[in-house]
Amino acid sequence: MLLDLKLPKINGLQVLEAIRGNPHTQKIVVVIMTSSAEDRDLQACYNLGINSYIVKPLNFQQFTEISQTVSFYWMMLNQPPPS
Repeated sequence: MLLDLKLPKINGLQVLEAIRGNPHTQKIVVVIMTSSAEDRDLQACYNLGINSYIVKPLNFQQFTEISQTVSFYWMMLNQPPPS
């Protein structure tokens, strides 16, 4: 799951807390892709068990390239634990 911290109606950290607090969803791979490069956000996310934190670039072309790379890694290369 790609999750942004800056969502329009709810804070992404609240979504992450709900995901990690539910036994049915707590093992879902969560990659934070956000514009925030602040240490407190990075630390809070890792404390809640994210799998990766990516600061998204403002340039659309770079954003597209990073999105493709992230998708390829998590969908094709990463080996998740058995269900």
